[in-house]
Amino acid sequence: MFSAPDPGRLRLRVSARAVLGVGLAVAAAELAGLSLIASVTGGLAALLALFTVGDATVRRQAGTTALLPAVGFPVLALATALHGQPLLRAAAWLAVIFCGVYARRWGPRGHALGIFAFMMFFVTQFLQALPTQLPELYASVALALAASSAVRFGLWCIERRTPPPAQPAPLPGRGLARLTTRQAFQATAACGVALAVGQLISPERWYWAVGTAWWIFVNTASRGETLVRGFRRVLGTVTGIAAGLLIAIPVAGAPAPTAVLVAVCVFGIFYTAAPSYSWMMFFVTVMAGLLYGLLGVLHPGLLLRFQETAVGALGAALGVALILPVTTHAATDAWIRRAVSCVHGCTTAAARRLAGDESADPAPLAAELELLLGRVRLSLAPLVHPISPLRARKARARQVIALLDDCAREVRGLAGVAADPQASHDARLAAACARVEAAVHALVPPTPVTATTVVEVVPVSVPRHHPGAEAALSHLHGLERALAGLDAPLRTPPRAPLVPA
Repeated sequence: MFSAPDPGRLRLRVSARAVLGVGLAVAAAELAGLSLIASVTGGLAALLALFTVGDATVRRQAGTTALLPAVGFPVLALATALHGQPLLRAAAWLAVIFCGVYARRWGPRGHALGIFAFMMFFVTQFLQALPTQLPELYASVALALAASSAVRFGLWCIERRTPPPAQPAPLPGRGLARLTTRQAFQATAACGVALAVGQLISPERWYWAVGTAWWIFVNTASRGETLVRGFRRVLGTVTGIAAGLLIAIPVAGAPAPTAVLVAVCVFGIFYTAAPSYSWMMFFVTVMAGLLYGLLGVLHPGLLLRFQETAVGALGAALGVALILPVTTHAATDAWIRRAVSCVHGCTTAAARRLAGDESADPAPLAAELELLLGRVRLSLAPLVHPISPLRARKARARQVIALLDDCAREVRGLAGVAADPQASHDARLAAACARVEAAVHALVPPTPVTATTVVEVVPVSVPRHHPGAEAALSHLHGLERALAGLDAPLRTPPRAPLVPA
């Protein structure tokens, strides 16, 4: 709840850079003589650019950042033009939502552009921006992106020395079987419900319900993940409201303390985003209260956005439950299969390396396995969450995570042994690799495209019990045990009690 690992202090550095980038963007807008609304818009644009752009290389990150105005400016114009026409505004925003989610099929770039487009529409509702303010809004966004890019790609380019890990490719599919297509329909329906109900309960702050429904769908892949994210969103908002009543109201929009507290919130958003969605939403909620105070419209009732948040979470729950649902079991099964197949690939590469093939390298596959296991943990999170009432499935999920962690540990060890030039050939490795391959195929039947054969390890004139061979055999035996242990939890029907193998 209050601590999380930060290898290389990467989150600390990224968070500090975000404060610097957002602060420079706001300062540039103020020095240019732009209005307060324009300065706030610029600050939010800088925050979004630093937060959402996550391509694998610095060059692609810069390209995506340069494309943000191409989607942001038209949406700003559309949202301000339809400010006084509720029905057309609602239809336009739902179209932006559908396109924004659908764009995720094009990877990190589509993901970032979709979020930026949505948030530009949201910002106009939050700030009540009008068409006459459009030139200032354009100028502030352009200045903000230039300032934040100068920090990110020039002054403090963390990614040049620490490239972000390549994320696993999304689960395949065509048409309605593709996750992004399903989510586009789900998110649009969820935001439609949130918009309609939000208008009924809060004509002034209805857009918070839409924002809640939208953000719940970001980085989720199944019904269970979305429901858990909705719970965390509500929890973070409620605690943020309580803190906002104690912080934002006494500050009452005073510029200096507000600027300091907003900087703290920006740092908190970036620092907690990866390990805890609830903490991130806490800082977002406090920051929203501080911005209301800065704009001179703060009062206690404005902070009490629990109703809008609950409506958005309800809309998201209905969307994932009723519109082309993706079950937690289907999502986790697909990711587990990919992880097990990666174990097989790493074992095969290690065996080839031990047999003398210098071109074979299991290390990249071992790194890929770590990323896949991260995705497995994310998809299993709804089942191991404290609010989950499914005791049998919770026990099965915990067992699967533990056994896959065992696989990852043995794969890392095997890759290390294979990289040792002193590691020896040993005829026993062929038999052990064949058993691992059989265990993998028992869990994930091979297809004509993916079927492979473990390379034959030819014995050479070295001591039979060479330390390198012994270590490799130990890791292979560990892999065999872990894969055999996965048989029971993966073959038991999802809702049946888990029977030990």
